Amino acid sequence: MRIERIELRHVKLVLVSPFVTSMGTEYDEEHIIVKVDAEGVTGWGESVAEGTPFYSYETVPTAWHILTDFLMPSVLGKDLQSVDEAIAGYAKVRGHMMAKAGLEAALWDAFAKSKGISLSQMLGGTRKKIDVGVSIGIQESVPALIKKVEGYLAEGYKRIKIKIAPGLDMQFIEALRKKFPDLMLQVDANSAYTLKDIDLFKKMDHYGLSLIEQPLGYEDIYDHSKMQRELKTPICLDESIHSLDDTRAAIELDSCRIINIKPGRVGGYTESKLIHDYCASMNIPVWHGGMLESGIGRAGNIALASLPNFTLPGDISASKRYYKVDIVDPEFVVNPDGTMDVPTRPGIGVEVNMRMLDNVTVRSVAQKIW
Repeated sequence: MRIERIELRHVKLVLVSPFVTSMGTEYDEEHIIVKVDAEGVTGWGESVAEGTPFYSYETVPTAWHILTDFLMPSVLGKDLQSVDEAIAGYAKVRGHMMAKAGLEAALWDAFAKSKGISLSQMLGGTRKKIDVGVSIGIQESVPALIKKVEGYLAEGYKRIKIKIAPGLDMQFIEALRKKFPDLMLQVDANSAYTLKDIDLFKKMDHYGLSLIEQPLGYEDIYDHSKMQRELKTPICLDESIHSLDDTRAAIELDSCRIINIKPGRVGGYTESKLIHDYCASMNIPVWHGGMLESGIGRAGNIALASLPNFTLPGDISASKRYYKVDIVDPEFVVNPDGTMDVPTRPGIGVEVNMRMLDNVTVRSVAQKIW
């Protein structure tokens, strides 16, 4: 399949409501949409690098630079037989996983469409539906949080995840467990704590949490092993896991007992599959995280989450959870039973709404063969 044209669009989508975490408050989401044209087929991907370097060192400008100056030229004009061939072509570029993941996703979509199969099928998915959960930012009060949770449970979500930060933690956990004793509940600290807070996390052991996500440093694996030894509740690593090698180290050190897989964080679906398969071999469950993706990235996430070892509900919410109008048709919805349908049409299985995409595009650039 000859890669004839690659286009980038810097998009800015306004969130339905502010999303508050220990890293700050987001009012909109900036990502890069990648479009690959190859012999009559168009593939779409999404780089989840944000406008700020708070979750990752990567930002929209850094990803834009790496894509336009290094990744796109490495595949443009090439007659690729597989996605692996493209990855080999830019393997010497170190890091910049979110930039790589955006291009790789578009290539996976294009290859799946060229074969007339769904992305889920091409990745090795086994499910027609996936279980989904929802992530809730830090709320201004306990009553406000309870109201949010009630609303999402009414929509069918099977699992609730709340963001926590120092001083904004136990009061929310205690209130939710009292109100919803059987709720599947997990917390996400986004690296906001240290080992000095171990007693706080020991208290959390008494509230039946399904997991505690990334309590310590965003690049730490070792200190998490010290914390996990002191806790009954499984630790789940997110920001610390950038590759299969990181995954192996974390599991061998017993730094965590669950892994959050985000394709953007680890460089794409290819590395995600390697992590998924290794975790399955070690009896470590995985679940799919989210980066407030548009419907393009969300479609790919659903396809990946259809693989067999994604046994916990992921952060793959309905389109309306974050955006009033998504940039794909049809938009994604949650079924009454707390599941989401896996698209079965070729590639990512949804159509890009070009009018909406144009409305949210801040700038664009294209490279093509002549």
